[in-house]
Amino acid sequence: MLGLHSLYSTVVRKAIFLDRDGTIIDNQGDLGDPKGVNIIDGAKEAIKSLADAGWLLIVVTNQAGVARGVFTEQDIHAVHKYIDTLVGPIEKYYYCCFHEEGVLEEWRENHPWRKPSPGMLLQAIQDFEIDASSSWMIGDTARDIQAGQAAGCKTIWLTQPGRMTDEVVPTLSCPTLAEAAPFILATETIS
Repeated sequence: MLGLHSLYSTVVRKAIFLDRDGTIIDNQGDLGDPKGVNIIDGAKEAIKSLADAGWLLIVVTNQAGVARGVFTEQDIHAVHKYIDTLVGPIEKYYYCCFHEEGVLEEWRENHPWRKPSPGMLLQAIQDFEIDASSSWMIGDTARDIQAGQAAGCKTIWLTQPGRMTDEVVPTLSCPTLAEAAPFILATETIS
């Protein structure tokens, strides 16, 4: 007879949560066309090195272009599929199309998945049994850092030191994902 303990998984996963625009791709507007995807220098190599080290890589991205009527959810999927062909091992993309000022009524809402709220991260933490306190949120805006902190993650703000605001204090700041990855790899291990 199996003991009660053996019925439950004891494997807890560590993840890197990545913002999409300004972190993986060079985009600060609404992007619904794969032709507009431009991978930031070093992002592909950073993602590969983190995946090779055993990190679960999950993208969490606000995509209010849907609420604004600029593109559709199918367009988001096409962009993500194309990003996958360029950078490789992203486990899953979580995205939030809602915006409280959206022009499309079905998407006009202040949704708990919209960063700075932690909804996307919390869903991924539940879906993949992730240890939030051993995981990282990496993004280029204060709302990325706020979402990561609200979910219980360590955070890296991709920005220049002089451009940071005092809205939030990340665990670390550095200019690019290419510089963030070696820090994580040098200081963290996947057990």
